[in-house]
Amino acid sequence: MQQEPAPPARHLRVHQDRGHTVLEFHGEIDIVAAMEIIPYLDQVTGRSDSPLVIDLSRVEFFDCSGLRLLYRARARVRDRGGRLLLVCTHPLTLRVLRVTGLARLLPPMPTLDAALEQPEATSGSV
Repeated sequence: MQQEPAPPARHLRVHQDRGHTVLEFHGEIDIVAAMEIIPYLDQVTGRSDSPLVIDLSRVEFFDCSGLRLLYRARARVRDRGGRLLLVCTHPLTLRVLRVTGLARLLPPMPTLDAALEQPEATSGSV
């Protein structure tokens, strides 16, 4: 597993795993965290060189700012013909994803390994 240097954002870690770029969100994803994450999210989603996974498994709180980050990432990846997968297991976050319909667009995987093993056709890029 090759790893990029961690960005100077306490709510985000970016690394490579099995040919995927993984964005691990950490802690409380609110408006403050979202403003910190957006520049890195835009940088990563601005290139289409590898499939992208957003991993929410280390998130403790997730509000509408987090949803906007996911919609933004999905739109940017989709516009470039890329592939986006989501990892999420937190019951409240899963509920928010289902209620908003985002779970249909980005079906959450239970683990990073499960996301990395997904065939191309099941990604959230459609």
